[in-house]
Amino acid sequence: MREREMNIPGLRWGKAVVLALIMAVALPAGATNERAVKTKVPPVYPELAKRMKITGIVKVEATVDADGKVTAVKTLSGNSSLQNAAEEAVRNWKFVPGDGNATVDVDVNFAMAQ
Repeated sequence: MREREMNIPGLRWGKAVVLALIMAVALPAGATNERAVKTKVPPVYPELAKRMKITGIVKVEATVDADGKVTAVKTLSGNSSLQNAAEEAVRNWKFVPGDGNATVDVDVNFAMAQ
């Protein structure tokens, strides 16, 4: 028996793909929780990146324990010359205590002073 497909001009979508898209839009991300930041430590701008005038946002995933302490960090996206500085800064952030561990996505912005 052939799977029924949804036709959208220029696209053919199978039922599984359509269901996956609907679920992704309808449900909030389960692994990421909102946890307020209590204390932010600014990143140390890498000297080479500063000289090359590299700017941008580094997205970092932080694992936060129940006390608000960051226990792990992982870069999700951003310029590779800024990633280590972003991770090191977020490791030193403190979050508001909560129920159990949480995974929080944060943006670390690197901008040149004008």
